[in-house]
Amino acid sequence: MGQMLLDGLKAMVLGMGMVYVFLILMIFCMKLMSKILEPYKNALVKAAPAAKKPAAAKKSGGLSEQDKLLAKAAIEAVKMHRGGK
Repeated sequence: MGQMLLDGLKAMVLGMGMVYVFLILMIFCMKLMSKILEPYKNALVKAAPAAKKPAAAKKSGGLSEQDKLLAKAAIEAVKMHRGGK
């Protein structure tokens, strides 16, 4: 029984060690790629489009007929849920 626990402990330490080494290697590679690609960081940047003026709000508070209908349905559903009429 003790030998099985020792073997399990060895496997756990070996597995965790491999993950740790992989993560360190990955971080090293990411930093290396960052330094290599530094001169090209603005190669794909496009100019920002001109800001558009906000559209004028509709007279009815900016709600379409469908939105008004949905709002009424929601209000009625809340009233029914609360038991009121």
